[in-house]
Amino acid sequence: MAFRNVTRQYRRSLLGIAAVAFGVVSLVLAAGFIEWIYWATREGAIQSGLGHIHVMRAGYLEKGQADPMRHLLPSSSAELQEIEHFAKVKTIAPRLSFNGMISHGESTISFVGEGVDPEAERIVSRAMNLSSGQTLSSDAPTGIVLGRGLAENLGVKVGGTVVLLATTGAGGLNAVECTVRGLFTSVSKAYDDSALRVPMPLARRLLRVDGAHRWILVVDDTRDTTATMLALREKFRGSGLEFVPWYELADFYKKTAALLSKQVSIVELIIGIIIVLSITNTMMMSVLERTAEIGTCLAIGRRRRQILLQFVYEGLTIGLIGGALGLTLGASLAMLISYVGIPMPPPPGMSEGYSGEIMLTGALLSKAFLLAIGTTTLASLYPAWKASRLEIVDALRHNR
Repeated sequence: MAFRNVTRQYRRSLLGIAAVAFGVVSLVLAAGFIEWIYWATREGAIQSGLGHIHVMRAGYLEKGQADPMRHLLPSSSAELQEIEHFAKVKTIAPRLSFNGMISHGESTISFVGEGVDPEAERIVSRAMNLSSGQTLSSDAPTGIVLGRGLAENLGVKVGGTVVLLATTGAGGLNAVECTVRGLFTSVSKAYDDSALRVPMPLARRLLRVDGAHRWILVVDDTRDTTATMLALREKFRGSGLEFVPWYELADFYKKTAALLSKQVSIVELIIGIIIVLSITNTMMMSVLERTAEIGTCLAIGRRRRQILLQFVYEGLTIGLIGGALGLTLGASLAMLISYVGIPMPPPPGMSEGYSGEIMLTGALLSKAFLLAIGTTTLASLYPAWKASRLEIVDALRHNR
């Protein structure tokens, strides 16, 4: 009966359905684009070298900068072998952090360096942008890669020779001569102006230590990060190892996610208000036009509760039709826009832009559909209550 009443006044109902569909389409496109930004920022950070889980000595994050050599992990251990074969763990990449001075010709400047395993690092740092030259290789034990800004400040190019000077684990000084194999860029220009990476054996020879500060774990799927981290913490409880997920270290991502979440909430609020006002107006006009009909229904014995539910069901019907139509149109537009691509400007520190997309998820589509149903049902409550409160005599005399 509700569906029949909606189709009977199809012109007015179409306005309400259009308002609901427009709101759902707007939410799907806006929230889908923000969902893609979440995904791109998250995966970009993870694949740029952050990894999924960091394994380190307990207290390294708090005291490691002041005394890093006291928090070294062994180069081989039973724990390392167990973690390598742990369920969901795809690879494990050791990192040895250090700093010192780099010289080329008459130029000498400070650097922040990392010793890495070249083969494992190809999986961890898949998104690192190598702007020229070649990446690290075990076949080139003295070949290193520099941040583009560091190379420019030093005046060195690919194939050039540099000297690294650093403080050893025992407190002395040591130097090694290296060849620049490549230059890289990242999203942070400040990092590129001071960073370099060297093969792990070279870093250990320079620092005269054996081990690493962190083991970077990559799991099969980012969604498995938390479960894998909790399982590792439980298995290695009391071992002195600390397991830290990527999202506790990605401060930029956390701030971006918090900001965009607020924006999505504001969009949902605005869309909800538009739908409520549109449906309320539609339902109130319907009540006014059908006042005599309502009076007749009350006169023949229909209860006021039945009148109220009838108009609530009509609002719910408009929400169901408008929500389904909005999801269909929104999903179609999202796929079309994603296929064409959304031109995006270059991020800070980068010279090239990229194409954005609209990501659809089950949670997003469900939220949009529930918003359509919830707001239309809410909007129909007051008109339905007004209809159920009409006096029979006054309603029958309406328009006479």
